[in-house]
Amino acid sequence: MAAYDFTAPRLFIDRPMSAAATLPLDRAQANYLLNVLRRGPQDPVLVFNGRDGEWRAEIVQNGRKSADLRLGERTRPQPAAADLHYLFAPLKSARLDYIAQKAVEMGAGTIRPVFTRYTQGERLNAERLRANAIEAAEQCGILAIPDLPAAARLPIALAELAPDRLLVFCDEDAPVSDPIAALRAAAGPANAPPLAVLIGPEGGFAPEERALILARANTVALSLGPRILRADTAAVVALALVQSVLGDTR
Repeated sequence: MAAYDFTAPRLFIDRPMSAAATLPLDRAQANYLLNVLRRGPQDPVLVFNGRDGEWRAEIVQNGRKSADLRLGERTRPQPAAADLHYLFAPLKSARLDYIAQKAVEMGAGTIRPVFTRYTQGERLNAERLRANAIEAAEQCGILAIPDLPAAARLPIALAELAPDRLLVFCDEDAPVSDPIAALRAAAGPANAPPLAVLIGPEGGFAPEERALILARANTVALSLGPRILRADTAAVVALALVQSVLGDTR
């Protein structure tokens, strides 16, 4: 039997959950279930709030356009929160949506925008970022919504990383021919060190920014290969590499 039930729709609802509780749906959620998916009374829905695990519920229709959910049994307990930080320079909106979704899918527990000298723009829609994170969690069977700290300038974001957190700095100029060996060497004897991944803007980091990053203790600079990758592609490659070598997909 599959670990996850992908036949029932999944919804994030930010309310306490317990057996037999009734959860009201907002207009958008009710429209999605009743009109987009054509679900009706007593049809199953999986719900989660990022705290209480996943629950099976059934639709209680109150009219043509409104409905509640009645909770049944809990299908999965709440797992421990992921401890991978993903720091990135914001991109244009469509590609920012992609980055948020893929970071959640790849197991990031914290997603933080970081402004650098060459960041394309400093207008950031925090609500849209959260909505994309929630949508990715709903679609991929993930029970935790990542923390989304406020965007910060690069020096502040670096200063707020705990000293024991290994920062993986994706740097096209890094003289690293074997990133897997470099990651293992940087982690040392730690079996699963707390991790952070930093991806810069498409224009790269300014020299003073690179110097600031490399001056931080517990930092490893990695090249992602012989080709220059777009920032959204680099995010997926870097997160997959880090998770495979030191993270939760080993």
